[in-house]
Amino acid sequence: MNGQAQLGDFLRTRRSQLRPADVGVPTYGERRRVPGLRREELAQLAGVSVSYYTRLEQGQSQSASAEVLDAIARALRLDESERLHLHDLARADRHRPRNRRPAPERVTEAARQLLDVLGDVPAVVLGRRSDVLAWNRLGHALFAGHLDPGAPESVGERPNMARLVFLDHHTRELYADWPSKARAVVGSLRLVAGQYPQDSALHSLVGELGSKSAEFASMWADHRIKACTVAAYEMRHPLVGTLTVIQQTLSHGPGPVVVVATTEADSPSRAALTLLTQATMPTTTSAVTRPVTQEPLPAEPARPGPRTLTG
Repeated sequence: MNGQAQLGDFLRTRRSQLRPADVGVPTYGERRRVPGLRREELAQLAGVSVSYYTRLEQGQSQSASAEVLDAIARALRLDESERLHLHDLARADRHRPRNRRPAPERVTEAARQLLDVLGDVPAVVLGRRSDVLAWNRLGHALFAGHLDPGAPESVGERPNMARLVFLDHHTRELYADWPSKARAVVGSLRLVAGQYPQDSALHSLVGELGSKSAEFASMWADHRIKACTVAAYEMRHPLVGTLTVIQQTLSHGPGPVVVVATTEADSPSRAALTLLTQATMPTTTSAVTRPVTQEPLPAEPARPGPRTLTG
């Protein structure tokens, strides 16, 4: 799906989700065929003509200025992430070359060093499509201990977090509030789709998930955008039980991101994470103990016998 088509779908969907009462538009008791705002109502709120807004919903965004897009964002009650997403969609086909595949994603040396330093903190390196590019030992144990720890090293076999959340039974059971995690995954993919509208691999992933998961298809059609840089999740780990973690995304510009999971100090969750660290500690071969050769004890000196008294 190109940027223009995404723009039209985004505007129509978000307009349909906004009720007149939410923005103070009077309805005078009339019965409506659909609950959302009409095009003319949204256009009036944004201060643009109906014909101009209609062209935007049809994906004709070549002349849309930043000021107009911001006015529409305000009318739709978009948050900052959604506003930026709207700008991405509007300029997707204007400034980005067509049919150009993004460069393959690789783990930087800096990211690998960070994984090594975060030895006692679960950490995963994710690509823009949520492919697992690398993880440290504890990151693997927390998020996907049922998978081969070396899986990220095989480019064609790399685990994908979006695919795991929606299609993998173990990962689904891992999150106590699975719908919250699922919406966060979809919202993140929506942001990436706006930034990389020509990414064929991303389109394939979305198509696969939509065909195999009705829940994904429904959430994707909802057009909710969510930049999940920090989120708390209750996890039900099969080895250590329930723990609450803060998942934080560490990012410094375009490219792969590092996701870490932390726990509150002196909490049961911290104790569970410590237990997981101990349970997944690599086993080492015991050193061969050489038999100790016992040397003979030195002979005790002869003790003098009792003296004989002579008279």
